[in-house]
Amino acid sequence: MITDSEFILAADRTLAAIGGALDAALETSDADTDWNLNDGILEIECADGSKLIANRHVPNREIWVAARAGGFHFKPVAGVWRDTRSDDELGAALAALVRAQAGLAVAFPGLSAPTV
Repeated sequence: MITDSEFILAADRTLAAIGGALDAALETSDADTDWNLNDGILEIECADGSKLIANRHVPNREIWVAARAGGFHFKPVAGVWRDTRSDDELGAALAALVRAQAGLAVAFPGLSAPTV
């Protein structure tokens, strides 16, 4: 079992990597999308005013994502963040959610999770 500090560090790295991928996608897109990361909460603001939110949930050792399509919980499984219901990988699921809600094509490769 990893400590709270180890989980927070791993989750924050993942959230920062998501932000970096968003920046890269926005450089070549005309999508009116903005994002910010503050204290473990990443907010993606879409042109229509809606938001996607990804945050670390320390008690459950998960990253939670809220979008128009619903709420999703991702836990670390063998070094990858996996949806607790569908087993989808965080990067692929988030890319689909961002495309559907913000109209932004973005890839989130290499979002590694801690091994527990």
